[in-house]
Order: sequence, then C-alpha cells, then structure tokens
Amino acid sequence: MVTNIAMNIKKLKPNATIPTYGSANAAGADLYACIDAVLTINPGETTLVPTGLAMALPEGYAGLIYARSGLASKKGLAPANKVGVIDSDYRGEVMVALHNHSNVPATIEPQERIAQLVITPYITATFDVVDELDDTIRGTGGFGSTGTH
Repeated sequence: MVTNIAMNIKKLKPNATIPTYGSANAAGADLYACIDAVLTINPGETTLVPTGLAMALPEGYAGLIYARSGLASKKGLAPANKVGVIDSDYRGEVMVALHNHSNVPATIEPQERIAQLVITPYITATFDVVDELDDTIRGTGGFGSTGTH
C-alpha cells in the first residue's frame, strides 16, 4: 500500500525544479541541481550542490537523501554521508553533499538529477540506562559473527 502525503515546498530560486517521481511506483523523488553552470567535482572531492528548494516535512516524517544509481555507477557521484537526513523541523535549503568516488573529474549539468528523496515515517526512543541487558543467542558477537565460513 502506498501512502501519499501533502508536503509544502518552497522554491528559493526561480530555476529550482520541484522533485519528480520517475515512475508510478518509485519510492524516491528525484532532486535536481539548481546551478547556473556546469559544476566539476574532482576525484576525492565533496561539493555541496544546491537544489534551490526548502520543504516542510510533516511532523513524524523524515526525508532521506540517497544516491541515484545511474549517477553513482556512471560518474562515481554519491552523497558523501551515504544517506542524508532532512528533519521535519528543518526549513533551510536542501543541499546534496556529492562526493566523487572515482579517479576522474565528474561534471553536473544545470537541472541534472543528483539524488533521490525518500520520505518515511520514523520512531523516536526514550533511552533508559540499565545495569544489564537481556541475553540473546548472539550476545556480544560483533562484525561478521553471524556469517558462515
């Protein structure tokens, strides 16, 4: 079941592009670069790319910014923090910190799709400090402890 919510969005720049869904069942809405000229990102460099948009996510929801698979696989460009988080109380411009993971300079064109936005509900926790945690079969086994060899 797909849930559709109403969300207010504000264009901070006239040439900003409103996010779009690539298909009827796409989970992520494409975010577009709001730049006036081609932007080059050198190997190993991270650049904040503006979208020209601010948004008001409903309380209880977060906006998650993920890589676009084509941009990541073809140009080596993906969000520097792997997944960006937009909180429902943030009202500033949505920026995408693109990192060039390749060994060659990569370019972003004006109005190019640079990331995808997934809107999701979230759960918060009250953190209770205790002296002991319940036992599990795994216990304190860390990285790789559940794999088979």
